[in-house]
Formats: sequence, C-alpha cells, structure tokens
Amino acid sequence: DLNNISYDKKQDWANYPLGVIKTLQNHGYDIDQGFELMFWGDIPNGAGLSSSASIELATAVAMNKVFNLYIPQVELVKFCQEAENKFVGMNCGIMDQFAIGMGKEGCAILLDCNTLNYEYAPLDLKGVSIVIMNTNKRRELADSKYNERRGECERALKALQTKLPIKSLGDLSIDEFEKNKDLITNPTERKRAKHAVYENQRTLQAVERLKAGDLKTFGKLMNESHISLRDDYEVTGKELDTLAEAAWQQPGVLGARMTGAGFGGCAIALVKDEDVKHFIDNVGKIYHDKTGLKADFYIASVGGPARQEEKMY
Repeated sequence: DLNNISYDKKQDWANYPLGVIKTLQNHGYDIDQGFELMFWGDIPNGAGLSSSASIELATAVAMNKVFNLYIPQVELVKFCQEAENKFVGMNCGIMDQFAIGMGKEGCAILLDCNTLNYEYAPLDLKGVSIVIMNTNKRRELADSKYNERRGECERALKALQTKLPIKSLGDLSIDEFEKNKDLITNPTERKRAKHAVYENQRTLQAVERLKAGDLKTFGKLMNESHISLRDDYEVTGKELDTLAEAAWQQPGVLGARMTGAGFGGCAIALVKDEDVKHFIDNVGKIYHDKTGLKADFYIASVGGPARQEEKMY
C-alpha cells in the first residue's frame, strides 16, 4: 500500500526499496500508482559489498524514470542514504551510495563526506586485477557494531572540540592529532579517532599515488589501512585477518585489505594478472586450513553509475 509504507523487520531486504519510495514521498515526489518491481543481482547479500546501497540506487533510478521525477543523480544518492538512516535505522555514511550513484568507469572517487565535494582519480589497472575475497562469514550490517564505532568517533570528536575548532576528525592532520589526542580520555575512543585521522591522510596519499600511476605505493597504503582497521578500529576479526595476511604473502600482490563495515564479509586485493590463479588457490587453501571455511573469489572491474540500460537483452 503506497499510502502506508512502514518498516517491517520480517520484510528483510525489501525494507531498502520500501525506504527509498517512502523517502521520495516524504520529499513531495508523487509515486501515484502501484507497480511490480523485480530485482536481479549477483552481489552476495550480507557480504559487505554494498548490496543494500545497490538496491537503494536501483530503486531510486527506476522511480525517477518511471514516474518522470527529474531528480538529479546526486539528490537520489542523498535520498538513498536518508532511507537507510531513517527508515532502516542504519546510521551509515554516504560513501556506498555515492560510489554507486556517481561512479565513473576506470576511476576511483575522492569524496569529502561532509561537503560532498568530489573528484575522480584515474585507476589504471593495466596488468592488475581486483580480486574480491569473500569470507563467507555472514554479517548483518544493521546488527553489527557499526553504529557503536560511529558513536565512539563522535564522542572522541566532542572531546577534541573542547579545544580545537574542527567539524570532523578528518579536519585534523596526523601531527595535530598526536599533539591533542590526550584530550580524549577514553583509550578506546582515542584508538577509534586515531584510525579515522590516519585513514583520512592515507586516502589523500592514495589519490596522489593513483594520479602518479604508482600502484605499488597505493597497495602498501591498502595494507596499512587493514592493519589500522584491525588494531585501532577493531572491525576485522579472524576471518578477514586470515584472508588479508594470506594475501600479503603471495607473489604478485600489490596490496590487500578488508572492505565494507567489517565483522566478516569481504576483503579486496590487487593482484598481477599472471598470478591470479595461484593467488586464489593459495589463499583459499590457507583460509580453509585456518578457519574451516571456504572462501569465494570474484574478479571485479570499475564500472559506471547506477543508470537505466537502454537495452535489457
């Protein structure tokens, strides 16, 4: 019933498209007739690969087209984040929705999540494959500790704001953080803030390395990112750590780290094309030996934004 859309836990993933439709209605857009909506996809559910944000953007693009709403793409992105925050109850940022809604083939995106200013950085992967490694340890995003980590960072920010005129942890340089970190008296919250500050600086460095075509250093930054997510943000766990650490040992690997919100899900590696088969065989064996689980591997590419396909066959 379009006049009575509400969250229902029993609906599971259907709450994501329902949330998008409700959000559009809340903003005054007229969804004035019923419809049947079918989804098909090959993104594993609950694996940390943004399946929820993908469904949200697919729904938003479809509604925009079918009902002639003429909403700019970046506004659709914002509405999808709002749907997940307010309808589903997941206090996520906008990164997943933005990457899906504003992606560009062959490029990474540098996004300031506070201002939504962004720029594209070339992702020249000639001779290198993106390999996604699925732990097959299922994680439910809304039930994970994501909101807890968000709260810890917000409390750390408030402690720093007692002295510093900053709006986000990302405003700090590493040197500024180190000089003022004792303002955060809770040691756990200090670790969370350290990750956020250092990760932000790694991201800025990573963009410069991509612009320079330096995938080797970019890969090292990926490794450093995982270590910080493991030790300071503490969102990895045995399965993700096993995959990343096994990947680091393999020939032809430029870098590897977990992806998504953590607590299971997937990791990602950059692997030279000629080493991909041995990489999958070796990492898969190590992972099974250490965890008893079977990992799945996918070769990914960097595509464009959520959009209508002119031909569906």
